[in-house]
Amino acid sequence: MTSPRILIVDDHQLAREGLSAVLSQGGYDVVGLAASGEEAIELAARLAPDIVLMDVRLGDGIDGLEATRRVVAQGLPSRVIMLTLHETPA
Repeated sequence: MTSPRILIVDDHQLAREGLSAVLSQGGYDVVGLAASGEEAIELAARLAPDIVLMDVRLGDGIDGLEATRRVVAQGLPSRVIMLTLHETPA
């Protein structure tokens, strides 16, 4: 069985690199790292990952919710898992 191909999207470099290191050590195939919603949309279209780990808040520009809508609208088979460090459910 092949490992899922994962795209990590977070505007914090340390979070992206940390998740990538942990997942790679666990045998997962991290195929891309994106720092913004715009970059996530472009990389998802180009790389067609199995899983997109998407931060909800992405600083300036397109947030994780809108980026997820646009990734899903592309019709890719990718599954998006939303991530956040914020304690409030909203």
